[in-house]
Amino acid sequence: MSKDQPTPDETPADAPDQVPDKATDQVTDVVTDEGPDDPRLPSAELRELASAHGVLTEHHTFGGAAAAAPAATLVAVLEALGVPAATPQQVTHSLQRARDDEWRAVLPPTVVVRQGDDASLPVHVTDGASVHVWLEVDGAEPGVRTHSHRPRRDLEQVDVFTEPRTVDGRSVGRATFAVPSDLPLGWHSLHALTEGHETRSALVVTPRRLELPAGLEGDQWWGVLAQLYSVRSGASWGIGDLADLADLAWLTAHRSGADFVAVNPLSATEPVTPVTPSPYLPTSRRFLSPLYVRVEDIPETAYLAAADRSLVEWAADPVRDLVTDPGPIDRDAVWDAKKAALEVVFTAPRRAARQAAYEEFTSEQGSGLRDFATWCAIVEHLGRAPRPDELGDPASPAVAALREQLAERVEFYTWLQWVADEQKQTAQRVAREAGMRVGIVHDLAVGVHPQGADAWLHRDVLARGVGVGAPPDMYNQQGQDWSQPPWSPRALARAGYAPYRDMLRTALRHAGGLRVDHVLGLFRLWWVPSGTSPADGAYVRYDHEALVGILCLEAHRAGAIVVGEDLGVFEPWVREYLADRGVLGTSVLWFEKDDDGRPLPAEDYRPLTLATVGTHDMPPAAGFLAGEHVDLRERLGLLTDDAQEVRRQARAERDSAVLALAMRGLVSDHPSEREIVEGLHLFLRRSPALLVGVQLVDAVGERRAQNQPGTDTEYPNWKVPLGDGAGNVVLVDDLFDNARLRSLLQAVREAR
Repeated sequence: MSKDQPTPDETPADAPDQVPDKATDQVTDVVTDEGPDDPRLPSAELRELASAHGVLTEHHTFGGAAAAAPAATLVAVLEALGVPAATPQQVTHSLQRARDDEWRAVLPPTVVVRQGDDASLPVHVTDGASVHVWLEVDGAEPGVRTHSHRPRRDLEQVDVFTEPRTVDGRSVGRATFAVPSDLPLGWHSLHALTEGHETRSALVVTPRRLELPAGLEGDQWWGVLAQLYSVRSGASWGIGDLADLADLAWLTAHRSGADFVAVNPLSATEPVTPVTPSPYLPTSRRFLSPLYVRVEDIPETAYLAAADRSLVEWAADPVRDLVTDPGPIDRDAVWDAKKAALEVVFTAPRRAARQAAYEEFTSEQGSGLRDFATWCAIVEHLGRAPRPDELGDPASPAVAALREQLAERVEFYTWLQWVADEQKQTAQRVAREAGMRVGIVHDLAVGVHPQGADAWLHRDVLARGVGVGAPPDMYNQQGQDWSQPPWSPRALARAGYAPYRDMLRTALRHAGGLRVDHVLGLFRLWWVPSGTSPADGAYVRYDHEALVGILCLEAHRAGAIVVGEDLGVFEPWVREYLADRGVLGTSVLWFEKDDDGRPLPAEDYRPLTLATVGTHDMPPAAGFLAGEHVDLRERLGLLTDDAQEVRRQARAERDSAVLALAMRGLVSDHPSEREIVEGLHLFLRRSPALLVGVQLVDAVGERRAQNQPGTDTEYPNWKVPLGDGAGNVVLVDDLFDNARLRSLLQAVREAR
């Protein structure tokens, strides 16, 4: 990606919290320098049409000022939503259709309610016609085993009179039915029968609140945060893997009492090189990257013939020495090596029980897994050749024919997901057996690569011609375009939220928790039309009650906690809403300030949060304290202000933090860097935050950032191996030989 298209975790959502002055983005008094006939400003009808489809025509900027979306932006965003708006005639026609849209459907596309709530269901039929409405309990989950005769409940009509409406030349009436408040959590199937025609829809009952694990309420648990690819062991193939994750969890639980290990997204990457380095730009958010598989831990590897075992060992030879190489991680070399070895292990026969487990996994994952594996096989088959148009639709005859032709490769990529899933399960089991009360917390990226598997598989529910991004702010004055296709809100609802649900289920498999990157995207996203400046985007609203509710439902079923990265520009009620639903927020020490810009007192932190010193988009604490982030940004030409002034501000921020620590007796009069780093974490332990995270880079004294926002090739983003203050590689095997790590973790453990 170019430096003007940073990955989504480079967003100002990771910048200091800024809240607009008003409680809503919608503003009425937009001050501009343009006259009333300025063609760049939308007409009243265009604004009404945009609002009808959840597109905000105005918003507050980072500083709180009001800004209007250009007319061209609204037209492009509406077109991406499937709403013609290029001419005044189209706007008028689309607006009329929007007014009648819900009256055209017998049932809403999806109904999402909270358990225990009284809710009503509008049903639209020919005026005067009778209708019978019922639901089948737990009957809308493909791939989930249910009894052949599911419980059925008829719904009762309630006396709510609504004037009929003429829609497309037909008189349509509305009947209202009561949704029972005693329905169990889950996915149910709605049915309506009128004039001999049956219509179906999904009814999702979500928890009122995602309950916290027993013992966490009123307590504070802590854990370690790591970028897994950087955390290698002597047995790694040049990149941290799922076996390293299991070892990291066991060691930190047994030797320091940690309750969780949180890692970067382990989502699927390309099946061929070059491999995109950013874990926040996956090809699929549902499936896993086989880069993280430990080849030797696949049971069939132990039973390979001598010749085949030699092939595996030879494949590993070129990358074994990379484990101790302090230079950038070479994912391409690692994947070439692992892929060659995995192809050998794939051919090994499996025991009957193992084969049955594999078949059960593929059956459970259903057509989604088969289609993903098909995409991988096709990408591999095409190589660098462009994809023909006939292969653009997963359901096309051309794709079906190629799937059959590439059946063995499709099977290989299906099998890779199974072995990755098994090793993910092992890591969580080891973590819990070691005493962790949460275990592994996985990460869900905000979006996917525009040419990736999900963009292909979900072409009907992802908007085209736009990318997700961020409006201008104090750090990125031009705004940001991450070029990731967003969910189309209404298309996703029409799909019964199944793609979203299936993605969550895989992310939550074998997980103690899930961090949702840019959780504010479940409420609204900044859409940037292709070919335009990120500053000329517009916010599009989502049905947050549905998206957050389904997230809570699937987390409840998985027995997992959810942490939402809720930093940046937001509406004030959003954090309260998430807390009410049981979704933890995020507090970053460097960003938590009082009204005068001083460090926020520890006791004033929000309780329902994961509190950390920094983020992976910032230098580790040691580098930040030394101002190395300013030096790096100056070298890379990223500073827009005078370098000396930026350094002065950085020193003032450091001094202010040290003073806050000293006032609490957490550091001495002339503290060392190590003492300050420990003091910062002890400060967090004095907060009411339910979770406190220690970044592994802070524990070993690393100074280099994992990611430098605003860069691509200028900095080795997402390629920095775990190292100490001198840049020497620190392996999993040697973690607790590091005196700095032992001291920090002991201090954190004994703080409460």
